[in-house]
Amino acid sequence: MPSTLTRILAVLTAIATFGAAAPAPAQAAPTAYFIMSDITRQEFVVQLTDPGKIQHARDLLSGTSQDRPHVIGRIIKRQAPYNPRWSYHLNTDTIDFFDVAIEVCDATIPYVEDHLDEAGGAFLPGLVWCGWTTRLVREVPVP
Repeated sequence: MPSTLTRILAVLTAIATFGAAAPAPAQAAPTAYFIMSDITRQEFVVQLTDPGKIQHARDLLSGTSQDRPHVIGRIIKRQAPYNPRWSYHLNTDTIDFFDVAIEVCDATIPYVEDHLDEAGGAFLPGLVWCGWTTRLVREVPVP
């Protein structure tokens, strides 16, 4: 079992690579939408376009996987058509899944909304959000 330090370093490495990701090819990617919830029972829609991440999300929902059940990604401070309840959404290219993450990126769905103007500073540095209690609830049809 990896040490806590090893897991923290893995999360920090993943966070650091968000800004260094190569641009996606010009071909159409598959798109899937998933509802996630957290300890507040509020719901938030995430859009996935990476086939491996879509499969991982489906595996979590079907119970065939319990690895990396929580969602991490970089916030975009504007509403998305598929997630109209919230004033922010996650940059699809930065979404991933994790087991353990550092505290500085943890917040609940409504707390992010209530403190969105502070996100990117001391609150959620780099706009990276990793709600520790987030879990996928269900897949929803493409809007």
